Amino acid sequence: MGESDPITLEALLRDLGPAVLGALMRRFGDFASAEDAVQEALLSAALQWRADGLPDHPRGWLIQVAVRRLTDQWRSDLARREREAVYFAENRVVEKAPVPMDRAGEAAQDDMLILLFMCCHPAIDSPSAIALTLRAVGGLTTAEIANAFLLPVATMAQRIGRAKQKIKDSAIPFVLPNEKEKAERLGSVLHVLYLIFNEGYASSVGPHLQRSDLAWEAIRLAREVHKLLPENCEVAGLLALMLLTDARRKARTGPEGELVSLADQDRSLWDQELIAEGLAIISAALTKGAVGPFQLQAAIAAVHDEAAQAADTDWPQILALYRLLKGMLDSPMVALNHAIAAAMVHGPVVGLDLVAKLDLPGCLAGHYRLDAVRAHFHEMANNDLLAKEHYLRAAARTSSAPERDYLHRRVSRLLIKREKPEGRSPKR
Repeated sequence: MGESDPITLEALLRDLGPAVLGALMRRFGDFASAEDAVQEALLSAALQWRADGLPDHPRGWLIQVAVRRLTDQWRSDLARREREAVYFAENRVVEKAPVPMDRAGEAAQDDMLILLFMCCHPAIDSPSAIALTLRAVGGLTTAEIANAFLLPVATMAQRIGRAKQKIKDSAIPFVLPNEKEKAERLGSVLHVLYLIFNEGYASSVGPHLQRSDLAWEAIRLAREVHKLLPENCEVAGLLALMLLTDARRKARTGPEGELVSLADQDRSLWDQELIAEGLAIISAALTKGAVGPFQLQAAIAAVHDEAAQAADTDWPQILALYRLLKGMLDSPMVALNHAIAAAMVHGPVVGLDLVAKLDLPGCLAGHYRLDAVRAHFHEMANNDLLAKEHYLRAAARTSSAPERDYLHRRVSRLLIKREKPEGRSPKR
């Protein structure tokens, strides 16, 4: 693989990392040590594969290197304690039989599901479980996870470290949980898949707007959980939400990779097969009984996807759905989206009143999305100077280069409009 393919290599390593971690957990059972070994193997692969090309069996190559690293570390530790022979004889050298080659893909898939549910064990507090799963299964960096939780990186690193230690102290087995255990962990599992998908659909850091490898990994895992729990309506709702949202992926960027807003997207680029699948899943789920947050979000995505053009969007229905969602989730982002829907139905002044209530410490104060939405509302009201101020403030606060560029383009558009006052639309 040449230097022109760094993104492809990064995506491959991100995809293989959790599967290799699962294989080491199945064999050795020590989470912290296994993750360290996998990270070293991934680093070696990033250097060697770029120079020498991909091996014939990348996953096997990574497992072999990681096992070697793990074994070397254990031998070193055991030698220092002068108990190497006894420890290996009684505890470590007896491993499970190797997986037959024709089941390698199936085993990797099983390992990923087991790893997903293991990280969400009830012995680990929910925030730490979600953070650990994002790291181990989603392949997100600590900085990306911290950004998703609106927390400092150091705080998130401590949280992940505590979760690893809890797995070690509690001797959590690397096996798929029983039905009762699945139910206990499902909330965390669904939340973490949602966060992995969000990071893939709209990357919080870096030069690229989207990371399709992450989004598709979240969809793949959601499909597996749906197969595992086919009657669970919230699992179905999450899968439908992912499909209906990801269906717009090709239209979200322009020729140069620039962000294209939902209102400006070429809807002919939307994936109609994904939309049809998502609509079928959410339609079936909504008829089965109590409706949960993921089903409501999928229903909102469905309303957007069913509009042939932006002007056809049924904003009153979306506003009604967000009102229901606000009653279920005490989430500032849900409240912000509710404000957007309210502004689209009742005008920007209503939207500005609602977002003012979110500008509080511990809520969204200082978050770039709050400034971006405020700017949009001011632009709707033809308050161009205030819109410019908030667009620039949002651009300074985001860590996503495509979003920063998009916000600067909005400012440029305002400046052009001021130079041509005849193009102004009447105040709303």
